[in-house]
Amino acid sequence: MHFALQSKKVIVQGQMKPACIEIKNEFVVAIHNYDHPLDCQVIDHGDLVILPGLVDSHVHINEPGRTEWEGFNTATQAAAAGGITALVDMPLNCIPVTTTKAAFEEKLDAVHDKLWVDCGFWGGVIPDNIEQLDDLLNAGVLGVKSFLIDSGIEEFPNVQADDIRKALPILAKHNVPYLIHAELDCGSHPDPIIGDKYNSFLASRPKKWENDAVALMVDLAKEAKQNGHDCKVHIVHLSSDEALESISEAKQAGLRFTAETCPHYLTIASENIPDGKTLFKCCPPIRENTNRESLWTAVKDGRISFIVSDHSPCTPQLKHIDTGDIEKAWGGISALQFGLPLIWTEAKNRGFSLVDIARLMSHETAKFAGLDHYKGQIKVGYHADFAIFDESKVFTITNEMIKHKHKITPYVGREVTGEIQQTYVRGQLVYSDDGFVNTPKGQVLLKQK
Repeated sequence: MHFALQSKKVIVQGQMKPACIEIKNEFVVAIHNYDHPLDCQVIDHGDLVILPGLVDSHVHINEPGRTEWEGFNTATQAAAAGGITALVDMPLNCIPVTTTKAAFEEKLDAVHDKLWVDCGFWGGVIPDNIEQLDDLLNAGVLGVKSFLIDSGIEEFPNVQADDIRKALPILAKHNVPYLIHAELDCGSHPDPIIGDKYNSFLASRPKKWENDAVALMVDLAKEAKQNGHDCKVHIVHLSSDEALESISEAKQAGLRFTAETCPHYLTIASENIPDGKTLFKCCPPIRENTNRESLWTAVKDGRISFIVSDHSPCTPQLKHIDTGDIEKAWGGISALQFGLPLIWTEAKNRGFSLVDIARLMSHETAKFAGLDHYKGQIKVGYHADFAIFDESKVFTITNEMIKHKHKITPYVGREVTGEIQQTYVRGQLVYSDDGFVNTPKGQVLLKQK
């Protein structure tokens, strides 16, 4: 396999410029000037943008065990349709949860011939598996995740501060990130009545839950560092702008402390969510517009390190779409393939460039997952992973265009700007013009020992 892609808009070396990318045996072997003569096929994409393939480090695929919610075939097809060339799968809501080496091996068996993009995996930390963490990490997971609150999955109980204290030295030794679902149930008296009222759901999970959880993780990271364990602590799907102060404090203290946020927190405001629309339910919740704007500011100034999907699907029945019962509905947003246009639509009006978006949704996520020696940039020696993007194409999201398993998303009817035309994974065209090419070619990405 030897060919080249060129465009007048290629994102390379931190800028957008005309360039010709030479590809051989799945890798970028040279980056030439536009129209550089080559003794191979050259595909010219004109004014379409060639982005580095996106890297989504927060995806729930749920296979094996809950494949009726989502499976690797449909999830990775949706990823490819969204310009995502590598993703990292979460340790729940599959059965078994990925908390042991044996469970991880079972998951690896389940992905055979189903991956349309490359896929890495997070493990999990629960109170009962800390003694097995070394084996799990040596098996190739890229890092681990815990909940500070009920996960909703019985097999994945939340941890306490003492569990975290035991886990952090092990994770520091392996130099992998510790991902934290940061909510602490502060209690509410009496218990809130939610029903179909979005504002009542929002009130039931206040910012204080996130603020206290993030502050706790900062304290534990400081304590670990004082004891000689310099740990990577990461807050997943940050929703509360009030927690940003603790994150800034951690960074200023020299801790390896990061946070991510998601398209739903950056593109939706709670004031605009109608009552009874369960597709908008997620935890932590989508908050007010002023909070949303504060998150954008934090993305701009670096307090939030990157943007990921947190694709968390389930069956339509578990969403209680017909009854509108937000309390009973499973919490999770399904929108894996639409992340780039959703973010670009908002970001371009806030002074962000596509170079910025490539950094936030490809380079930084690859670096976080430990994949940045071959993913996340268009660079010689890196995988030939590309998204061909029409930055000005306007379209309306419909159920019919959805590629993930269940054709539901809260974004149906939303007009967005920017459309993926083609996706290449390691030099192989896997998605083109709303269709998938050949057979699944994705590979498993394991932590390098």
